[in-house]
Amino acid sequence: MEVIGRGTACPLPGAPLVVGVGASRGVSVGEVIGLVETVLAEAGLSSSGVAELATVEAKAGETGLLTAAERLGVPLCGYPAAALAAVEVPNPSAVPLAAVGTAGVAEAAALLAAGPGGELLVAKRKSAPHGRPGMATCAVARRPAAAKSGQAGQRRPAVDRPDAGQ
Repeated sequence: MEVIGRGTACPLPGAPLVVGVGASRGVSVGEVIGLVETVLAEAGLSSSGVAELATVEAKAGETGLLTAAERLGVPLCGYPAAALAAVEVPNPSAVPLAAVGTAGVAEAAALLAAGPGGELLVAKRKSAPHGRPGMATCAVARRPAAAKSGQAGQRRPAVDRPDAGQ
């Protein structure tokens, strides 16, 4: 795992959520932040509960992802494509498989970063900007300690419908 951005390998203490993000080259910070904030709000979750943004190493240098993590005040962690490919995801796609070598980035990164026993709260969602295809996906997972102790303090949302894309 490569930690980028804020330079800390440690997740924020007590933050139970991990947001997995997939991105096309050149994605804007606005598109990433807009998607993450919308997904969290629709699920009844707070951005203050997010410990990290997680992605595939090949996309960890994307300015839009780095800046989004900085604005959220969390590290951006890049995981090897092989590690992500080993994670079973509910919505695999040929697009990221062809681009970076794993059939899932957002869901796999969220689950991998959440650790053993992590729970997928929100399945992959794709951004939907006006007038062009979306360039970002995200999914939200909760770390097992938070799921067992109820640390998140919010209602548990249903997993969203799958969308096309990364």
